[in-house]
Amino acid sequence: MTSRFDCQDETDRAAGLDAAREAIASKQCVVLPTDTVYGIAADAFSPQAVATLLAAKGRGRTMPPPVLIPRLATLDGLATGISEQARHLASEFWPGPLTLILRAQPSLTWDLGETRGTVALRIPDDALAREILDATGPLAVSSANRSGRPAATTAADAEEQLGESVAVYLEDGRRPREGEAVPSTIVDCTGDAPRVVRLGALGVEELRRLVPNLLEPGEELEEETARRP
Repeated sequence: MTSRFDCQDETDRAAGLDAAREAIASKQCVVLPTDTVYGIAADAFSPQAVATLLAAKGRGRTMPPPVLIPRLATLDGLATGISEQARHLASEFWPGPLTLILRAQPSLTWDLGETRGTVALRIPDDALAREILDATGPLAVSSANRSGRPAATTAADAEEQLGESVAVYLEDGRRPREGEAVPSTIVDCTGDAPRVVRLGALGVEELRRLVPNLLEPGEELEEETARRP
């Protein structure tokens, strides 16, 4: 049975957080707000829960969900071989709309899909989302919509698309709170130089202030090296 909670009401918020924790522990999906758009979340360490998430979206294993974490200290527990550049980006832009693709810790027993040994990590700049993450641990989270349809900006929008495939819907007003819905920027930090693989809320020039050798989508490392003094 699907439950709905208005987290803009203090009493309903507390009940919603409890229900979300119970749903995640039961390998069910939850819709929650993030700083970009609403997301559909599941226990990152439960293959069954992740499979339920992908099925709800109508998405296959070739498009694995990113993982949201509550704090920077979690980074080393989930990823390995983290470059100094990746750490600089995380320290500067987390919490915020930046997703980093890193090499996953090989000892972890999870199955997010066909990740080729990587994991995409982010800390959302949203108090409610981080409160849930503090209670549940890392969550596999993808935009709360059916694949190919617009991302949901409210929990009600998400429910129209996902229906009873989600156990708990947490409504907390529109996301983002202002402006158009823009996804996080994704940077692949597994190669010799960080590479933007999806442009989003953060632009290339903003990222290059911190990491000058950042590559744009399609840009080759040799070209980048040649044009730098």
